[in-house]
Amino acid sequence: MSSLSESKSSDVNSKKRAISIENLGLVYRTTLDKRPTFKTRIRRLARRKRQTRIVHAVNNLSLEINYGTVLGVIGTNGAGKSSLMRVISGILPPTSGRVEVFGKVSTLLALGVGFNGKLTGRDNLYLGGLAAGMSRAQIESKFDSIVEFAGLEEVIDAPMRTYSSGMYSRLAFSVAISLDPDILIIDEALSAGDARYKVKSLEKVLEMRNQDRVIIIVSHAMKTLKTVCDEVLWLDHGKIVAQGDPTTVIKAYREFLHVGDAPESDEDL
Repeated sequence: MSSLSESKSSDVNSKKRAISIENLGLVYRTTLDKRPTFKTRIRRLARRKRQTRIVHAVNNLSLEINYGTVLGVIGTNGAGKSSLMRVISGILPPTSGRVEVFGKVSTLLALGVGFNGKLTGRDNLYLGGLAAGMSRAQIESKFDSIVEFAGLEEVIDAPMRTYSSGMYSRLAFSVAISLDPDILIIDEALSAGDARYKVKSLEKVLEMRNQDRVIIIVSHAMKTLKTVCDEVLWLDHGKIVAQGDPTTVIKAYREFLHVGDAPESDEDL
């Protein structure tokens, strides 16, 4: 039997344990052909069924994360990184196993998904904040600081369809950290923006770590993970390959990918 529970105590940080995962499994079905041809569609209609395959995105995974931890999550595409984050954040229910989350979670996996390109950045900031559980008064009190951190003062009233992908991510990240979460899950957002924004974002992550929060960073940026993480978790086919010291785990991962110590690949593995 699968379960997902969350404690919303105001004193969550007094508990050392933030996330507890036991024998987690996540299975889903997907079609074999992402873009079937006309002939394939006709054949499917004749059979009156779709060809599907079962994907074990997370496979019997157990993990505990304590407060005050910055955890990096690495792995090749399809390793199960984002699937695991979606289960932790409550976006997806587990197929099997148990997940306990002790605290308020803010995630960039969910924030930004509902952004509407036809609306302005200002409108989407309000929508994102309200969807995340903030009141209008809370959003208004933090509005200026959110926009300033994202560096979007000059374009906040422009339609979001005119934003670059970096600007989009910066707004989502700024809204996420404004929620004052106990647990923050970041999926590649730290790679958005210019060098100044990256430095500012990393400083914010380190500040949150010093406040005994939990930050989980899913990224291919090995240099960034070495800089900010206490631990790194390496996933492959939904299973944990290694977990521990960032330098040690990343070195093993690089050897697995046969990329050696090439500095030009340090931010894109």
